[in-house]
Amino acid sequence: MAKTKDKETQAPVVRASAKYVRVAPRKARLVADQVRGMPLPEARTLLRFSTRGAAEDIEKLLASAGANAEANHDLVADDLRIAEITVDEGPTLKRWRARARGRATRIDKKTCHVKVALTPTEE
Repeated sequence: MAKTKDKETQAPVVRASAKYVRVAPRKARLVADQVRGMPLPEARTLLRFSTRGAAEDIEKLLASAGANAEANHDLVADDLRIAEITVDEGPTLKRWRARARGRATRIDKKTCHVKVALTPTEE
């Protein structure tokens, strides 16, 4: 027998992703770890006042996910919390810098893919 779940009893999950973000994944994970599990309004406030560069990109992603919830799922963005946020490594841009005595050194410019899932808060 296959188990089936009622769609009405299951909480909706709103997803959004940002790909090829020009921030190293290690730096973006530091910001993602701060906001994981927080309510959406608190997370956006924390990111707005963060000094880290990745905070701006993650704040834009959360705004997009909130807009998706309101437009596609008829939910109120302020009643959502961050259920899941992951930062995966993207492709690396390889650049070259001139060095002494006619040599060159490779500069790696890393990118990342950020995915977020929002769910309604349990009350």
